[in-house]
Amino acid sequence: MLFNSFPFLILISVTFILYYLPWISGSTRSQVGVLIVSSLIFYAWESPILLLLLTASIGINSWISWRIAVSPGGKLWRAFMAGLIFNVLLLAFFKYGSLLARTVLKPETGIATLLLEIPLPIGISFYTFESISLLMDLKRLRERNEPVFISDRFGEHLGQTTLFIAFFPHLISGPILKADQFYRQIGGRKLKDIQWHEAFRLVVIGFFLKCVVADNLKDTTAALSFPSFLGFPPIVLVSLLFGFSVQIFADFAGYSYIAVGVALLFGYQLPRNFDYPYIAASLAEFWRRWHISLSTWLREYLYYPLGGNRLGKVRTYINLFLVMVLGGLWHGAAWSYAAWGFYHGCGLAAERWLLDQRPHLFERLPSFLRVAGVFAYVTIGWIFFKLTRFSDVIEFGRCLLFNWRISIEGNTPRLMNIAAFSLPVLVYYVAGCWQPVRSWSRRNAPILEGALLAAVVISSGLPGSFLYFQF
Repeated sequence: MLFNSFPFLILISVTFILYYLPWISGSTRSQVGVLIVSSLIFYAWESPILLLLLTASIGINSWISWRIAVSPGGKLWRAFMAGLIFNVLLLAFFKYGSLLARTVLKPETGIATLLLEIPLPIGISFYTFESISLLMDLKRLRERNEPVFISDRFGEHLGQTTLFIAFFPHLISGPILKADQFYRQIGGRKLKDIQWHEAFRLVVIGFFLKCVVADNLKDTTAALSFPSFLGFPPIVLVSLLFGFSVQIFADFAGYSYIAVGVALLFGYQLPRNFDYPYIAASLAEFWRRWHISLSTWLREYLYYPLGGNRLGKVRTYINLFLVMVLGGLWHGAAWSYAAWGFYHGCGLAAERWLLDQRPHLFERLPSFLRVAGVFAYVTIGWIFFKLTRFSDVIEFGRCLLFNWRISIEGNTPRLMNIAAFSLPVLVYYVAGCWQPVRSWSRRNAPILEGALLAAVVISSGLPGSFLYFQF
């Protein structure tokens, strides 16, 4: 179910009314029940069969996490390893089975045919990572002999875990939640507790970024596909890639804003997922600002356990490569995503090496040049997201180098569209990062939010799925 759809409006309206009914409001068990039912309807709307996989994952992870919390020390590690193996195999089978079939197996074999026909369950990357975080957080607390954050009654824990994993604002495309932060929020809510203005502000900004910016850019950037781009001159190719960079930010940041705002309506604080990433002055800073919940997950549950930067410089570079390649593969079952991760791993490792060996080089560069360089590097990398075949990426590079004789004639509307719908994102960054404008926008928030809402009603593009649904 799409956020920008009429069924979602109906679902959230009914859920909100039931959630705050006088005989339900304030009762943790009743309100959790309402949210669980709504979340399962939300997930099953397009493909009800996939609900079986989601509920199976929730049930198994609930049982294993409960066993981790209550088992004596000797059985704790076995329970954790069982849960970790289950989640890794679940993700590997449903998400990477087709990649294995295309890469290793002969296409005419029965197992290859089976793997190629496996559907990709929507949101599986997100809810599997959250399940792993639940198991790891509990294991760490038990190893440190600290109190756990879950109930010692399995029935109650099952309900809370179902809400943690299936809570509909974040279920499909995040933000990825940390278990210890979410479980502690579970409790009864009253209508008077709602942060109305903040929720409204986030939802309006989210719908503006998605419906006005991303949806209007997607039809233009659709030309950035093979063989459509073969007939474009370099300036158009660069503009299309720039437009896609703006689109993917607006699309995913828009989803995250809506998710956080909707969660606030029910009294839950979801983590911020974007912090103006395109003003980052280094790649490391970019990854502290972009998809923050994924970056945090990779850092805490993969980079640090691998040794982080504590085992010497060479091992640090290797860890950066490994984490980024795995982070790239998390996005999709294609080697182009691994290449994107490798590309960012190279950038991070090179940046770390320069800071270690030539720290003054960064200090001497003006900040605006560093920001421009990081933005250019990140934008170039998005070509691996847009073109998932290496042959297409090579063709794109060839066109950049050799299409100079092709006329720009006929591409003016395309360039104007990219400029027109990229401008609001530039304004968004200025309003959020430049103190005088930020102060002015805060004083005039009702007028600005009204203008954004009017733009959503008047200037929305044709509705489309969120880009990160495919991940």
